[in-house]
Amino acid sequence: MSAENLEYKNSMDKLESILERIDNSEMGIDELSDQVREATDLLKKCRQILLKTEQSIQEALDSLDQGADKEQG
Repeated sequence: MSAENLEYKNSMDKLESILERIDNSEMGIDELSDQVREATDLLKKCRQILLKTEQSIQEALDSLDQGADKEQG
């Protein structure tokens, strides 16, 4: 597993933990505020990883399309 995949998995695991604690009302208002901030940061991190992955996939597909165009031309 790549470092980025591990970072994404760890972030998602942490998000699940935070959401579970919120759902179970296991924290006070001050901790809730801190956890919501942390969850927001984790979501931003996950979104960046997904966008980077999407870009990488799109570049690979574009490369395939260019190769197919050259073979046909």
